[in-house]
Amino acid sequence: MIEKTTMDGQGDTQDLLDFEDGHYNASFETPLRPDAFELDDDTKIDLIEKHFKGIMQVLGMDMEDDSLKDTPKRVAKMYVKEIFSGLNPANKPKATLFKNSYRFKEMLVERDISVYSNCEHHFVPIVGKAHIGYISNGQVIGLSKLNRIVQYCSQRPQVQERLTIQISNFLKEALGTEDVAVIIDANHHCVSSRGIRDVGSSTITAEYSGKFLNSDTRNEFLKYIYK
Repeated sequence: MIEKTTMDGQGDTQDLLDFEDGHYNASFETPLRPDAFELDDDTKIDLIEKHFKGIMQVLGMDMEDDSLKDTPKRVAKMYVKEIFSGLNPANKPKATLFKNSYRFKEMLVERDISVYSNCEHHFVPIVGKAHIGYISNGQVIGLSKLNRIVQYCSQRPQVQERLTIQISNFLKEALGTEDVAVIIDANHHCVSSRGIRDVGSSTITAEYSGKFLNSDTRNEFLKYIYK
C-alpha cells in the first residue's frame, strides 16, 4: 500500500485521509490537550505504572511473579523517557547550523535514517527508514541533527503521514528554506502482527516542497535514495 502526502505550490499542506482505518485528520500537529505538560515526568511515570499494572491484572497476570512485578514501572519509564519522549517540547533537538562556506548549491541527501515510532491507533511499532534532501540557502545543518530530528518526531504516537510532514516542517523552519524533501518507507506492526498479519508490505509517504516540486529536482533526489 502506498500513501503520499504533498504540498501545493503555495506551501499549504493538503488534507489527508487514512483510508485503511477510515481515519481523517486535517491537523499536522500531534493531538495534545492544553494541560499535557502540567505533570512532571516522575508523576507521569507513577500514574502510568499504576494504570499499566491494572491492565496486566485484568489480563490475569500474576503480579507477584519475579519476572512481572517490575514490568509496570519499566513500561512507564519507557513510555515517558524513551519511546514517547518526543511529545515533550523540552526534548526538541537544537538544530546546529553552519555557514555554507563552500557555497555548495546542489542538494544534500541523507538516506536510510532509522525510524522507530509507534502507531497511535494500536500503540505498536512503526519501523523503517527516512530519506531527507535539502538545498542550502546559505546554511547547512550538522548531519547528526538530521537523525535527531527524525528521532524526535518519531518518538510519539504517530501516523506516518503526519510524521513525514512534521519532519519536513522542522527542517524548513530550522534551515530557513522551502527546498526540502522527505520520504519514509516503513513497516507497520498493526498490519504485520495483528489484523491481516501481512509481513511483506510497507508504507511509503513523501513530502516535497520548494524546488523539489520540480520534477527534475525530485527525480534527482529519488535517484540518489533508490540507486
